[in-house]
Amino acid sequence: MVAYATAGWTALGDPTRRAIFEQLLEGPLAVGELAEYLPVSRPAVSQHLKVLKAAGLVIDRQAGKHRIYRVEPDGLVALRADLDRFWNKTLAAYKAVVEEDTKES
Repeated sequence: MVAYATAGWTALGDPTRRAIFEQLLEGPLAVGELAEYLPVSRPAVSQHLKVLKAAGLVIDRQAGKHRIYRVEPDGLVALRADLDRFWNKTLAAYKAVVEEDTKES
């Protein structure tokens, strides 16, 4: 699961992919529809979607001659679990520092 989430964070490190992902959070869209929102070509959007799909963040389905992309809920869950893990470690470290300072006082 950790490698899965790491791939997601890596994929979202690119601003264009992050913009595509954020747009898909609003609802499913075809490549052409996504390209309307972005300053990149349809082929570039397709390449970014390929990376997001490989990272497990989006899925697609055929609809006639178009592919419709949407956010993969399991990919979002993995990102959230990663954030929760980071947050819990940060809180534990903060607690240790505060308790140490209290003992020294």
